[in-house]
Formats: sequence, C-alpha cells, structure tokens
Amino acid sequence: MRTLCLLAIVGTLLGLYGCATVATPLPAYLYNNVKGPIDADGSFEPTKTGEACATSILGLVATGDASIAAAKAAGGIKEVSTVDYNTTSVLLIYAQFCTIVKGR
Repeated sequence: MRTLCLLAIVGTLLGLYGCATVATPLPAYLYNNVKGPIDADGSFEPTKTGEACATSILGLVATGDASIAAAKAAGGIKEVSTVDYNTTSVLLIYAQFCTIVKGR
C-alpha cells in the first residue's frame, strides 16, 4: 500500500512537471535565467529603462502584463531604442518572463 501511494505521488508530480515554462532559446529543467533581444532601433542612446513581467506557478496560475506598452509606461518612455527580454524558471514550477524597454 505504501508503494502504491508513493507511485501515485510520483505520477502526480510527473504530470505537473513542465507546466510552468517560459519562452526561451535555451530551455533548462533545473534553473533557467536567459536574456535576449526582441527588437532594436538603436538610433539613439537610451536614458530610461522600463520593465514589465508576467509570472506563472505550475502553469496553473499566471498573472502579469509583460507587454511592451506596460514596460514603456513603467519607465516613462515615449520613444523606444531597444526591447529585450529576461526569462527565469526554477524546476519548471515557477516561471517569469520580463520585457525590458530602453529609450527616452
């Protein structure tokens, strides 16, 4: 009976495994912290930075606004120079995607 309960628990955990994922060019199962570009004009030197994030837990609950518009508003940016992202995930249980906008 104990073995059966242990197998049920392991089966349940494996069923949930991988539920909290984020867009990233290099997925990792244990820990992931990757930065990368989305878009770049680069025609001027940015003086302001804004960040907006969305978070997921087990893929069951996801909240946040990681849009470029939200990142612009957070940084008080009117003209965009670059847009980057940062993704973080831990054991595929917790995941976060952040959009980073630089401009003036």
